[in-house]
Amino acid sequence: MRTLRTGTDLVQVSRIAESLKNFGEKFTRRLFTEHEIAYAMSSEALQAERLAKRFAAKEATIKALNLPSVGLDWRQIEVLRDASGHCSLVLHGVAREAAERARVRELALSLSHAGDYATAMVVALTAEPDSKD
Repeated sequence: MRTLRTGTDLVQVSRIAESLKNFGEKFTRRLFTEHEIAYAMSSEALQAERLAKRFAAKEATIKALNLPSVGLDWRQIEVLRDASGHCSLVLHGVAREAAERARVRELALSLSHAGDYATAMVVALTAEPDSKD
């Protein structure tokens, strides 16, 4: 049977802004990939908001895939934005391996923000146990 797994998270943008101010590059390099950092930093006014959305996406992915105890690096969950503005998830390392074991075939991501809050929702579709698709 195919199943849907969901995860959601809400992040306060001002807390991310505070971490950026207090820890700067040490904070960003610990949690975000080069692509995520480059995109977020391309607009000074939107840095904290963009990073907050990506942090929420990482947390939502951990929840959707039930990954809290696998010891993954935050950068193993990556949010990529295409030219049209659509964001998607790419999993690396331990996160990818855990998703494969869970037979996750597709991930859908939705990001949003309002005021001082950013949110993300992740839906994972798993394949049937004996399915190759």
